[in-house]
Amino acid sequence: MPSVRARSLRPYVIAMLTLGGLLASLAPVSAQGFGLGGRMAWVNADTKADVDSIRYFGGQLRVIGGRTGFEVSLDRHSESLELLNQKFTETPIQASLILRMGSGKVAPFVLGGPGWYRRKVEVLNGPSDLAVTTTEFGWHAGIGLEVLPTRHLGIHGDYRYTFLDFGDDDDNSGGGIIGGLLPGHRGSMWTMGATFYF
Repeated sequence: MPSVRARSLRPYVIAMLTLGGLLASLAPVSAQGFGLGGRMAWVNADTKADVDSIRYFGGQLRVIGGRTGFEVSLDRHSESLELLNQKFTETPIQASLILRMGSGKVAPFVLGGPGWYRRKVEVLNGPSDLAVTTTEFGWHAGIGLEVLPTRHLGIHGDYRYTFLDFGDDDDNSGGGIIGGLLPGHRGSMWTMGATFYF
C-alpha cells in the first residue's frame, strides 16, 4: 500500500507527465523531403446538381521543404453500365503547390494549382476502337490539415474547389462586391490520405 506522501504526490506526477507529453507532441516534426502515399477522394463534379459524390482511389507524390511543398496526385474511378453497354473511366491528375501554415505535428495548409481531368468511354461488348477519350483542364484550390505522428508519416485531408472560374466568361450572377472578386467553381472534392516520407 502506498504511503500518504506518495499518494499526495501522485496528482503532481501525473500532471507533470501529462504536461511533458503535451509539450513533446507540440515539438516541431520535420517531415520533409520526398514522400509517396495513397488516398481516397470524394468528388462532386457539378455543384448545382443534387447528386451523391463519387469515390476515387489514387495516390500522391509529395516533395516538402519546410513550409512549402509540391504535390502531384492521380486518382481513378471506373464504372460499368451494362444497360448502356458502356464503361466510364475518369482519371484526374492534379499538380498542387502546398503552403504550410505551421511546422508542428499538426499543420494546416493551403494548396492550389492546375489539373487535367481525363475521361474515357468504352464499349463493353463491341469493337475496342469505339472508345472516346477527352481531357479537360482546370484550376483547383483548397485548404487542408496534415497530422504527423512520426517523422516519416503524414496523415492528411483537404477540401478542394475544382474548375475554378476567374471571371473570364459572362456568367456574373451577382454576389455583390466580394462575390465578384471570388472565383466561381464547377466542382469540389474531399481527399483523405497518408504519405510516407523518406
